[in-house]
Amino acid sequence: MKKATEQTNTDGPIMGFWADLKKPFFVLAPMADVTDAAFRQMIAKYSRHGEEGGGPDVFWTEFVSADGLCSQGREVLLRDLAFSDLEHPIVAQIFGSHPEHMRQAAALIRELGFDGIDINMGCPDKSIEKQGAGSAHIKDPKLAQEVIRAVMEGAEGLPVSVKTRVGYNKENLDEWLGAILETKPAVITVHARTRKELSLVPAQWDYVARAKKLAEGTGTLIIGNGDVQDLADAQAKAEATGAEGVMIGRGVFGTPWLFDRARTAPPTLPEKFEIMIEHTHLYEKLLGDIKNFAIMKKHFKAYVHGFDGAKELRVHLMDAKNADEVEHIARGFLRTI
Repeated sequence: MKKATEQTNTDGPIMGFWADLKKPFFVLAPMADVTDAAFRQMIAKYSRHGEEGGGPDVFWTEFVSADGLCSQGREVLLRDLAFSDLEHPIVAQIFGSHPEHMRQAAALIRELGFDGIDINMGCPDKSIEKQGAGSAHIKDPKLAQEVIRAVMEGAEGLPVSVKTRVGYNKENLDEWLGAILETKPAVITVHARTRKELSLVPAQWDYVARAKKLAEGTGTLIIGNGDVQDLADAQAKAEATGAEGVMIGRGVFGTPWLFDRARTAPPTLPEKFEIMIEHTHLYEKLLGDIKNFAIMKKHFKAYVHGFDGAKELRVHLMDAKNADEVEHIARGFLRTI
């Protein structure tokens, strides 16, 4: 497996592959039950990753529990960390609040051949917060620092990054980001909302610009995140804030070709259906034995919209029980237009 370049300078962050990226760079957001192995492979293929003008510049996995990776049930969780050679550079995202478990998980991730490790300190899910992880870290900066440093110990030279929000119930960016910066991570991804705001209000990218100023002189790169629609929007947000990178999440739903900078038009409807069918079969092949087929249905909603009959077709696809049924329904619809 490809390994990240190590850095011995103890005065600043260990940067690894991050140091080689042209700026601004555009990266794939980690999304639970979305950026799984199947969808990432589809993005790599249809965004022409590794080719000129192709992307994304960095892949992220779904987040995985460090506690789980240290348990007897870790074999299933390791499937969430499966990746192909087409996806480098790729960062594994983990969550947890026990420093020793986070250290052990980081060591495992290094052995698996990842290029970097990211710590989720922004997820607002209550079940995650009850574990002291995700957004709960914002309320305990000292523990957050312990966790980050433990991951760095386990990473042994891999770059470590943090994804977080601008505050918990209210914006607290200066203090919170300052605490993270003390640990010298390679990258901080700033989701431009508080935990309380979830995704119910527009992201405020002025916070990303402030984060960039707070990080000046530290060597830590800032990635902005929140409400990014496409590459043009990402470019504009990077220019407006000075952020070195932009993370795209919901904008990639139903558009695995989104990171292809050379593409001038979206696929035709028949082409889009072929991509959806391919995606569904790949999901079933890679994950069908451990994940519910219903997880694919959020993708159907994204692929199937904006044309006559889309609503009715979505209803039929929601009833599909496997990839063969999806293919039959989609091809049947195409024959009617």
